[in-house]
Amino acid sequence: MASVVYFSNMAYSAYESDQTLPRKFQRQLEKSGLGDKLKDKNVAIKIHVGSEIGYTTIPPVFMRVLAQFVKDHGGNCFFTDHYVASRHPEHRGYTQESLGAPVLDASGHLGKYLYTKDVNFKSFKHVDVAGLIHDADFLIDFSHVKGHGCCAYGGAVKNIAMGCVSDRTRREQHGLEGGLKWDKDKCTHCKACISACNHQANKFDDKDEYSVDFHNCTLCQHCLKVCPTGAITLTDSSYRDFQYGLALCTKTVLDCFQPGNVFFINLLINITAMCDCWGMTTPSLVPDIGLMSSWDLAAIESASLDEIKWERLNPEGVPTGITMGDKGHLFERLHGKDPYLQIKCLEELGMGRKEYQFEMVK
Repeated sequence: MASVVYFSNMAYSAYESDQTLPRKFQRQLEKSGLGDKLKDKNVAIKIHVGSEIGYTTIPPVFMRVLAQFVKDHGGNCFFTDHYVASRHPEHRGYTQESLGAPVLDASGHLGKYLYTKDVNFKSFKHVDVAGLIHDADFLIDFSHVKGHGCCAYGGAVKNIAMGCVSDRTRREQHGLEGGLKWDKDKCTHCKACISACNHQANKFDDKDEYSVDFHNCTLCQHCLKVCPTGAITLTDSSYRDFQYGLALCTKTVLDCFQPGNVFFINLLINITAMCDCWGMTTPSLVPDIGLMSSWDLAAIESASLDEIKWERLNPEGVPTGITMGDKGHLFERLHGKDPYLQIKCLEELGMGRKEYQFEMVK
């Protein structure tokens, strides 16, 4: 049987608040049966707090609806991500007062509260699970869907695999793609790569030689993607290994929870080309689609990708001068990588099935 994905779209027939997406979200949560699982549980709600001048992370109103739902059904909840303090979530309205629950760093204020789980996939060896995630009774993954330069698509898997772990784990996952190489003959020393690094991991020395501190570097490739001359490149490119690593990391995190104690929510509005971690906002690639939830990870990721259609592309969402591919999913045409490979890897690891059926919640 296909897995159920609860879906509320943007359609409305009257100017009534009851027909808007936050109200549909309330009804979708009730329909899902989530409330029956929350009594007396400590619930971690994994979000992405964004950074800098970005403004298209999950709007606080949806998070407040979710926190109130958890409390109304007897649960105790908190919102969580990594690097919370340094990314100033309060600048985007993420405070306990506005959301109805605290916003906490999943690995503690110093980023050292972790539980290490060993894995063995090529150079990927350690999943350092954030302590507050590990210790929770129940996990709600609340993801803002968007594109992603490394994995083509950033949804629930990316939110867990990159957001519930340490820098070491992020670095080992990105390392599956390859390392970084600098070509001094192509470099103009514009320093766009320096300002694009979220980890202060790169610099030009007093001889104008580019260097990377791989202790801090997570191989996120922000430097590579902003370089206007192509002076920074990957030494290798193994996209399937990276996708499998993301799926394996996600499984390792979710294995910390009892069966039935993880729920997935994907918000499909403000769908931009790149991840919210860039700390900026660009125009949406497609019109707002709605909101989905499911108990099946592979199903909700598959459904989310299926609803993001090339035919509805807003050209202003693509950088001027970029030449897109002519086949595959919109994200594949934009980033040159098949986003559905992520779902195949989930199925290989027994993390749900791509077949789904919508249960519409109006």
